[in-house]
Amino acid sequence: MSRPAFRLLPHPLALALLLALPDAAAQAPTEGREPEATELDAVKVFGRAQTLYRSEDAAVATRTDTPLALVPQSVQVLPRELIDDQAAYDVTDLYRSISGVSYFSYAGVTLRGFRQENVLYDGLRGDPYAGFSVPQLFNIERVEVLKGPAGALYGGGEPGGVINYVTRKPQRRALRRVEVSLGNEDFAAGSFEATGPLSDRMRYRVGLHADGDEGVRWNADSESRIGDASLAFDVGVAGEFTLQVTDIEQNLGGNRLRGVPATDDGAFLTDRRWNHNEATDFLDMDARVALAQYRVSPSTDWDIELSARWFENSEHQIYHEPMGLIDRDGDGTAEWMTRQLRNQLRDNEGLTVAGNAVWRFSTGAVEHKLLFGADGYRLDADFRAQTANSADLASGAGPVPGIDLFAPAYGLSSYLDYGLDALPWRGTSTRGVRYGGYVQDEIALTPRWQVLAGLRWDGFEDEDRLGGGRVNGHDLSWRLGSTVVLREGVNAYANVASGFVPQATANQDPAAGGPFDAERGRQWEAGLKTELAGGRVMLGAALYRIERSNIVQATGEVVDGVNQLAALGLVRSEGLEIDLLADLTERWVLNVAYAYNDARVVEAGSNGITNASGDRFANAPRNKLGLWTRYDLPALSSAFGFGLDYTDERLSLDGQRVAPYTVFDLSWQTTLGPWKFQANVKNLFDKVYAASGFTERTGHFPGEPRRLYLQAAYAF
Repeated sequence: MSRPAFRLLPHPLALALLLALPDAAAQAPTEGREPEATELDAVKVFGRAQTLYRSEDAAVATRTDTPLALVPQSVQVLPRELIDDQAAYDVTDLYRSISGVSYFSYAGVTLRGFRQENVLYDGLRGDPYAGFSVPQLFNIERVEVLKGPAGALYGGGEPGGVINYVTRKPQRRALRRVEVSLGNEDFAAGSFEATGPLSDRMRYRVGLHADGDEGVRWNADSESRIGDASLAFDVGVAGEFTLQVTDIEQNLGGNRLRGVPATDDGAFLTDRRWNHNEATDFLDMDARVALAQYRVSPSTDWDIELSARWFENSEHQIYHEPMGLIDRDGDGTAEWMTRQLRNQLRDNEGLTVAGNAVWRFSTGAVEHKLLFGADGYRLDADFRAQTANSADLASGAGPVPGIDLFAPAYGLSSYLDYGLDALPWRGTSTRGVRYGGYVQDEIALTPRWQVLAGLRWDGFEDEDRLGGGRVNGHDLSWRLGSTVVLREGVNAYANVASGFVPQATANQDPAAGGPFDAERGRQWEAGLKTELAGGRVMLGAALYRIERSNIVQATGEVVDGVNQLAALGLVRSEGLEIDLLADLTERWVLNVAYAYNDARVVEAGSNGITNASGDRFANAPRNKLGLWTRYDLPALSSAFGFGLDYTDERLSLDGQRVAPYTVFDLSWQTTLGPWKFQANVKNLFDKVYAASGFTERTGHFPGEPRRLYLQAAYAF
């Protein structure tokens, strides 16, 4: 498929705003008048770690303003400073800094042992990258990770936790920034951002980003564009109304990317750049998002928030799916990858509405922070597909040729050669509705002892709009936790929380044994959150156990030609997480995230548990260590950074070994007045490794080879 060359063009709206905004006028002292002496308030000096990488702003954990140190649950926040230092362009660049998180596939991760793909934006459902695209970070201010079941606040979701992306909003201080980046593999990117006041009661933000890359897999190029604009209005004395629109486009050539075939011991059978796709294959995604949010604090006792988020996402992909290796030339080595051609279209449209309020009051000497609210989410998902089969299998007479594993000859055929116009279409059309209400009380029993209790009721309805089937139900989630201040800077906490996941609509067929109650998850967690050495060292530790039950699996029995299902599954995940953020000196910052996890199947049906191999979960490493350290050189207005990412041995979905790996990164940055220059080297020693495993026929996902990024930014 012919694609236009990468270009970054100035947007007319951006230019108009740029020209219209006046510079702040400098006010000179009146001539002949002595300057008045001003008594300044005492200034608290924070260490580099706290000013660079620490954030207490994480409303995802409780939907209130409670400091993270007092939240009885493990929560991590990755602020924009860390994102910029690591030159993280998409979310996969950040996994080293989140304890308990490792790569699974595309935008999916393993979180506390369980595969996780659902995310939130500004605390609301509706992922514009839904499908096979990876969330980009250009318009993201910070990433928040709430560990464990989050059903008491957010309804049904995987028990490992939830990831929330907080988007960038208009600021009261004027700032404009232009950035250009270059790198190997013909990488180029450019962006423009501007924010500031339009009047005393109105603020704006506009952002434009574009990038292009030839890619590290053969035939796999990419282009992305993001446009983001928002306005914020002061309403009355204490209210703020924000409107935001975002447009996203991704064009990925030679996609959808699968892995590279590997031995059972985890070694790639061929070059890590090998691709099963032709250059004419593609994955094109377009998405649009609109957010409206109103926040008001009518008094010191009340906070109120109302939000609505709408998105639509269209994804078209034509690609060659690897179907397994065969020994075509009879030399005893399977060298020929058979392939299907898949033409797939996905359209998603979702709407979330939510409202909550916080009421602060006292009953005698006991202080309360009462949260209550409700939300609803509707998702319409349409899928259409065609398939052309392999020409290289005795069981099929399809037109699609395979590709050699060791000497691939690309360009001999394309999707235009397979007669797609004559192939039948198959498809699905579904509507999923989620709605619920919740209440939560944070109780300060004493200045050193706090208790959190939350309860949520959820209803759901799934509709097959083609077949006419409909499934509905409801469930309860809850959480109970407590934090005790042992001494200043040392807090101990414990919690128990529940969550649930509605069963897939396809599993609710009465002929197969359905309908079934939702899957249940429960977590027990205890930990410490400490500030030591006068606040220079922040250390968090968490021990947890998560159990997931009522998992629907095949029983192996067939009744009237229908495979029977039953709620047979029970799985357990146990682990330890340690997070350290420290000022080693006044110039030297260290950030460490370590996790140990043992996720196992306790009870399974005859066909095993989805996303597991035997009694172990796929892509769930026992040990994972991420490190990032930064050393500042004030005399040179510069800073050096160094990163390490270690991931232990794992299993693929088919039980193949995924070898452990360690990769290292370097960064350097310097500022010259309004200019900032930065260089990042990722995978410094060009390590060949698998980021995760999938199936035997699709192979392991290779990690990126060494990448170099150079960046120049000008702020004005």
